[in-house]
Amino acid sequence: MKFNSFCSIVLAVYAAFCIMPAVAQEPYPTRPIKMLVGIPPGGAPDVAARLIGKYLSDALGSPVVIENRTGVNGNLASEAAAKARPDGYTLLLAADSGIVINPHVYTKMSFDPRKDLVPITSVAANQFILAVNPKLPVQTLPEFIDYARKANPPLAFASGGPGSQHYFAMQILKQRAGIDFLSVTYRGGTPSMLATVAGETQVLFAGGESAGQFGGGTLRGLAVSGKHRSKRFPNLPTIGEFYPGYEVDIWLGLFAPAGTPEPIIAKLRKEVQTLLARPDVTEKLNVSGSLEPLILSPEEFSALIHKDDDKFGKLVKEFDIKID
Repeated sequence: MKFNSFCSIVLAVYAAFCIMPAVAQEPYPTRPIKMLVGIPPGGAPDVAARLIGKYLSDALGSPVVIENRTGVNGNLASEAAAKARPDGYTLLLAADSGIVINPHVYTKMSFDPRKDLVPITSVAANQFILAVNPKLPVQTLPEFIDYARKANPPLAFASGGPGSQHYFAMQILKQRAGIDFLSVTYRGGTPSMLATVAGETQVLFAGGESAGQFGGGTLRGLAVSGKHRSKRFPNLPTIGEFYPGYEVDIWLGLFAPAGTPEPIIAKLRKEVQTLLARPDVTEKLNVSGSLEPLILSPEEFSALIHKDDDKFGKLVKEFDIKID
């Protein structure tokens, strides 16, 4: 009996090892994929996620479901992704702030996005538009700076909060121009834009998804935050034309939980970068959110993350920004 039991165990173990390669080689994906986004619908990461998700669904043959999990400057979505099973069925479309700013700003985080998330690929790049409510009696950036310096009480500035790129863009401008603002926090770029349109606040750094507001006259654009003028708004100067060296660009990336198998990461990277190279996808990204495809190698994307992590780590210390 003992011999028979021993043989049974050996056969069971052998069978398990025979089955394991078949399981490991199961094609991916075989069920819906969830893509988390840390901001409300309408913002640049959401625009990119829905567009990429649609095309990725067709390319992979499985639905990609977008889930907006907002709060704590994207930390709720990032944490959910970081703690998800690393099997390729939970992804995160993140703005750079969630990866390279939040870890320096928030003193209490139950995860580290730089360690608990693995980059799949860069997705898109963007820049902000410094915009005001059209009732403000300014037409140009110099006029705005002069008006803001004299404003008493200070003008109200809308942003996604101290951990957001919008906030840092204004902090740098405040420092360079010698002005002050009353900071008002909203749950992302779109709510900030709506607040400025409504007159609750007077100024914001708007994302490209707010483009329709400029043509309709509900916002007045004064300048762009990037190194170069915007293709979408070529008549707007860069802030750097008035304050040399000023530059705030934004990137979006696709991430997965650390430990996700490399073949899955590689497959997703290949499919997304193939999509981003298509002219029709490029056009839709630009029209929907003034986004430009950002196609980098894994090494280049990793270098960008490390560079910005270092940059914002220094800025957080300089501006003494901490959130418990």
